[in-house]
Amino acid sequence: MKITGNTILITGGATGIGFSLAEALVNAGNKVIICGRREGKLKEAKDKLPQIQTKVCDVSKERERESLFIWVEDNFTDLNVLINNAGIQRMVNLKKGTQDLFSSENEIETNLIAPIHLSSYFIPLFLKKKEAAIINVSSGLGFVPIAAMPVYCATKAAVHSFTTSLRYQLRDTSTKVFEIVPPAVDTELGKGTTSEGAQEYRGIPPSEVAKVTLIALANDEYEILVGEAEDLLIGARTNPEQTFKNLNQW
Repeated sequence: MKITGNTILITGGATGIGFSLAEALVNAGNKVIICGRREGKLKEAKDKLPQIQTKVCDVSKERERESLFIWVEDNFTDLNVLINNAGIQRMVNLKKGTQDLFSSENEIETNLIAPIHLSSYFIPLFLKKKEAAIINVSSGLGFVPIAAMPVYCATKAAVHSFTTSLRYQLRDTSTKVFEIVPPAVDTELGKGTTSEGAQEYRGIPPSEVAKVTLIALANDEYEILVGEAEDLLIGARTNPEQTFKNLNQW
């Protein structure tokens, strides 16, 4: 796909991978809109990158997803790229029953339902464009899960499956479908989900994900495996049991 001259919406674009993608895409000559649920973080992002447009939206809520679509449709008729990036990662101990499951943000709504709904909203508009793209952010943990984060890993596996099916459905249209598969990335997403002993290494910088992504998009590489995520995918396909054990040594 062309990586300049687009109008792009990034969910969860105020921090982490989303903001690094916004920065790289603005620098490449694109118009970028970001949304997020925290107004303060959106303001910080706008201060760092004045060229972006921002919108407060909690994509875990169905009504706000619909409002976001209407707002974009009314104000950015040239939108042709959607990046479903917003995500939540939580430790969930199912031995406690529903205690962890319902005590905080809804991982299923944010990580899985939102990309499905937003893609469905925007696809009819994108099919009228000469060029368009949907880019979903999954995870290497969608191929080999960490058992302590069962819901997060399950949603990312589902995002991979959904993206594969969507790509096939849209194969004869002007809309391309990409999947970014990051490894561990040093963002606030994983704070509180690793042990103290593992805190020294928090993953690659999000700017590295953005750099690899832009190169891959330009080359129409539809499955964008970043860093160690490729090793997880290979392990999942060649020796899944041992790869799972290696990842879950705790």
